[in-house]
Amino acid sequence: MAIAGRVADGFERVTAAFEQNFASGDDLGAGFCAIYQGQVVVDLWGGFRDRAGVAAWTEDTLVPVYSTTKAIAALVIATLVSAGLFDYETRVAAVWPEFGAAGKADVTIGQALSHQAGLPGFAMPIDPGLWLDPPALAAALAALAPMWPPGTASGYHALTWGYIAGEIARRVSGRTLGAILREDICSPLAIDFQIGLPAADDARCADMQRPKALPNLGAANDFKRAAFLKPWSQPNRTGPEWRRAEIPSANGHGTARAVAQLFAAFAESGRIGAERVIDAITYAQATASRIEGDDLVLPYRMDWAAGLMRNNNLAFGPNKSALGHFGWGGSMGLADPARRLSAGYVMNRQSNALLGDARAARLIAALYACL
Repeated sequence: MAIAGRVADGFERVTAAFEQNFASGDDLGAGFCAIYQGQVVVDLWGGFRDRAGVAAWTEDTLVPVYSTTKAIAALVIATLVSAGLFDYETRVAAVWPEFGAAGKADVTIGQALSHQAGLPGFAMPIDPGLWLDPPALAAALAALAPMWPPGTASGYHALTWGYIAGEIARRVSGRTLGAILREDICSPLAIDFQIGLPAADDARCADMQRPKALPNLGAANDFKRAAFLKPWSQPNRTGPEWRRAEIPSANGHGTARAVAQLFAAFAESGRIGAERVIDAITYAQATASRIEGDDLVLPYRMDWAAGLMRNNNLAFGPNKSALGHFGWGGSMGLADPARRLSAGYVMNRQSNALLGDARAARLIAALYACL
């Protein structure tokens, strides 16, 4: 199994863990990158980007990271807060009036970003094609009644989160969230990550190998059914329409290095390298705990910031001040402000783990052992 990349002296254990993920048969193709105190200390890639095991994974192979995208979209929202366009206590309906229908008039942007809006999915049938039409899906959400009183509990908004965040961004800025990410952050800083992938980049994309088993969601309830289990709960994730759509909860594409670079903003108090992308006050507000408790959709006790998972379950290493997000199948981004450490893991052989994929856990443990 060909593995390439660069590892700083003292971080060789991470290479061994990366190799172990392939030796165990858990990984087909993957990348892992870590940035420590402003320096790239690990940048590895290897394996194959196609299911047949023929095309080599290269330094610029792109991977859909699914829900890891949420934290990157949350960074975009934080830039808008930092620019003074709204704050986290602004009501969603103040910038998107239609959202105030059906008992949602008082839902704040901070509540929506921390999965408290009561809109984890659609209990009644919708056309699944709406998922690939973000303005239409956002309009359907705006008309929907919440499934629980907003602000009283969190329930993971697996897909709907991105349409809410995306519509907020569009209403206040006149640009899509993906355009803001590209124009204001990724292009100026040479970061290879996109929400809404151009056709020209299709050839760089890895083929995804779906998990062989469904995730363990715990005891079923109406919230989990709406989020995950209805025939209309998910879009068709194949074909060019999926790649082109801007779905800030689910279809960001990038490299492990790009994920680590973007998560560095949460590890470095709002900076990516020498560039400040969010101010210190916004950083504190974006990363603060907004609700902690048993999630109504995920089978875990969660501590939600404004679009990020806080590390109450220690899935992102030993420091409780760390933040991160996992994506469907195992992708992961972490940010540890106590260590000034960020990391990204991407892969194309998906597992059924919802939180704490074993491959990512192995890499995180090895990384902290080197510090």
